[in-house]
Amino acid sequence: MTTPLLELQGLTKYFPVMGGFIFKHEVGKVHAVDGVDLTVEAGQAVGLVGESGCGKSTLGRLVSRLHEPSGGKILYQGRDITHHSRQQLKPIRSEIQMIFQDPYSSLNPRHTVGTIISGPMEINGIEPEGGRRKRVQELLEIVGLNPEHYNRFPHEFSGGQRQRIGIARALALSPKLIVADEPVSALDVSIQAQVVNLLQQLQHDLGIAFLFIAHDLAVVRHFSQRVAVMYLGKIVEVGDRESIYLRPRHPYTHALLSAVPEVELPEDGVHTERIRLAGDVPSPIDPPSGCRFRTRCWKAQEKCANEEPPLMQISGNHDGHLTACHFPEEPTTRGDDVVLDPALA
Repeated sequence: MTTPLLELQGLTKYFPVMGGFIFKHEVGKVHAVDGVDLTVEAGQAVGLVGESGCGKSTLGRLVSRLHEPSGGKILYQGRDITHHSRQQLKPIRSEIQMIFQDPYSSLNPRHTVGTIISGPMEINGIEPEGGRRKRVQELLEIVGLNPEHYNRFPHEFSGGQRQRIGIARALALSPKLIVADEPVSALDVSIQAQVVNLLQQLQHDLGIAFLFIAHDLAVVRHFSQRVAVMYLGKIVEVGDRESIYLRPRHPYTHALLSAVPEVELPEDGVHTERIRLAGDVPSPIDPPSGCRFRTRCWKAQEKCANEEPPLMQISGNHDGHLTACHFPEEPTTRGDDVVLDPALA
């Protein structure tokens, strides 16, 4: 059995909540990421989906070691890098890169494209064959930009072009894993497909593994081989793409998928289920006991409040399809609308 490229074991990240007017003291903690188990194989694209505020971006920054974990383990190629110092992380930094969400704030406006993309090479003391300038121009071509843009500044480019510059920067050190934190959410719809197709082509050609964070389920389905669904700091379901999208078992995954807009033609005669969840997402400062989704779930019972459901394989699931639910949905699509908020009935 091969060792996964990346393995997260019970990974947690709590942010302190400070109170007091004069003497500041900790009055609580934000449970941003709370006991996440996840694996990414070499060359595999894993999608991470969930509502805004569920901890997706925090998880991505933990993997990139931009945040220090509060607990759990991060194993990279079997090595525990959870609490490595900057010096210890130096040989690994080049292998784990990140594409940020906002192409407007992630590029230094005072630097040229050439300086931005060659920066990682300079920091790591890498001198490519033919020089850094030549390598930067090659990277610009790979991401679909003109090599002559080397001396231009970020403000001279559109949002889609800036994101391509960010992708070129991430590729500069030939990484084995790229954490893409909602790389297309800030772009026009017409540009999103171009950037996603570019990333897919790079994954195919260069064999790079991706942790692809997004809230757009259609984009994740197009890009990822495996999908993990996150809710309030926890992974509630994970499986291969077809298994998650066609045979979801967790009620929250059903609700997420029902919110995806679809074009329904009159001759199709297909009635798409719509699930409207009651209430708001609970506060991550004081999450519910047991199952965190129980306060909005139509199947919640007393057991859900008393026992936290483990992430495990349920009978009838395909291999590797794990669900954290005491009362999972049947792997069939319901035909009628389910209205969970009386105000919307």
